[in-house]
Amino acid sequence: MIEFCSCAFGSAAFADCLAIRMEVFVAEQNVPEDEERDEWDETARHFLALVDGQRAATARAVAKAAGIVKIGRVAVRAPYRGTGLGARLMRAVEADYPGAALMLDAQLQALNFYAKLGYVAEGPMFDDAGIPHRRMVKQPA
Repeated sequence: MIEFCSCAFGSAAFADCLAIRMEVFVAEQNVPEDEERDEWDETARHFLALVDGQRAATARAVAKAAGIVKIGRVAVRAPYRGTGLGARLMRAVEADYPGAALMLDAQLQALNFYAKLGYVAEGPMFDDAGIPHRRMVKQPA
């Protein structure tokens, strides 16, 4: 069974979200821990995906301006990759922001994943924590 929940900074569920981020970004991708945590964590809405009660994936959303939401820190633990969980998590996040313009900074290796969800790359490639990224946007339907 797959469950999605949203949570605030400092909650027990946030601790699960952070544990996933540390596993995926810090341990697997060698992102420095001090770059993984930032000032947006405190005001973001965090999302947690549980599979059969086990923490499996996370994302966060930050309201940037009226009607604009930036999705970030999307991470799926290795055992759950390739199962469609990432796409389901993204749809769950998007459902919480009907009518909003959505944006994210995608690792180049994930561009096709986000493109299949309706995101369009714009602007040049840039480096974030030593990993090449591109900005992607999705306009409201």
